Amino acid sequence: MTALAVSAPAPATSAPPPELVCPAGSLPALKAAVDHGADCVYLGFRDATNARNFAGLNFDDAAIATGIRYAHARGRKVLVALNTYPQAGGVALWRRAVDRAADMGVDAVIMADPGLMQYTVTHHPSLRLHLSVQGSATHADAINFYHAQFGVARAVLPRVLSLTQVEQLVGKTPVEIEVFGFGSLCVMVEGRCALSSYVTGEAPNTHGVCSPPKAVRWTETPKGLESRLSGVLIDRYGPGENAGYPTLCKGRFDVGGVHDDGYYAIEEPTSLNTLALLPQLMAMGVRAIKIEGRQRSPAYVAQVTQAWREAIDHCRANPHRYTPKSDWMATLGAVAEGQQQTLGAYHRPWK
Repeated sequence: MTALAVSAPAPATSAPPPELVCPAGSLPALKAAVDHGADCVYLGFRDATNARNFAGLNFDDAAIATGIRYAHARGRKVLVALNTYPQAGGVALWRRAVDRAADMGVDAVIMADPGLMQYTVTHHPSLRLHLSVQGSATHADAINFYHAQFGVARAVLPRVLSLTQVEQLVGKTPVEIEVFGFGSLCVMVEGRCALSSYVTGEAPNTHGVCSPPKAVRWTETPKGLESRLSGVLIDRYGPGENAGYPTLCKGRFDVGGVHDDGYYAIEEPTSLNTLALLPQLMAMGVRAIKIEGRQRSPAYVAQVTQAWREAIDHCRANPHRYTPKSDWMATLGAVAEGQQQTLGAYHRPWK
């Protein structure tokens, strides 16, 4: 786990503060984000057009209309994630989703598929486009291509770049840059994960979820609570141990007898937390900071949003004396995946 204490130069006071972009997996979560200081909320429809296609989450037309009214009445923006990839013969669902978003008056759509971007530009030219993290654009040339071809106004960077690489990229594109500030990490380069498809037959970038609920099973056994994905044992939990949603990348496995009780062979659960880097992110001109977690509860959204709102406002008002407050870190630590936090790829002490 990477240390979170990092010294940082003060940001230029003339630079606008970054927008705080918060998750909304439900209408209560949307309201929690808005009420606790989000500048933008992002959400998805109840189908495979978004990458958090979990049962019980997301928005139907009535809920999204209510959410848009609630956010706009308070001066906040609503972004719709249409960030999976249409497959041959199934494009109509994604195109209808674009039409729905445009008709409802959302502030932007978040996309990864170039064909869907072309449809949007052709049929809804005034609809603002954001390049999804699922597009895996990590180079200025890639981002500038999307800007030139489709008028993309903002790009969400994958969580694989160092802070120096982010800074260099910001200076080479007119496109607004959005980075992840807090939330669960993925072992894959976003937009390139097909791991779960080997077990479930459904890839997250086409079906919207890496562990489809229909493939998930929980079973109490004499050895403990077991979670399985399409029959594959992902993890086993002892009495009182917190059980996470089963994904292949964060399962505990027996690998060559190295650990008889299993261990995190691919990735250990942990959450990215960049509060310590906030002055640098603001100084380099990052225009938005995203909080991960559309699958999380409204309480999670409220707590994380409030902590980040206070941090951004504090850094803006006191750039020379900013340091993350202990209560912010405690709040985020309590809801971090695995109760662990890291700076991830942003901090590379070996370089």
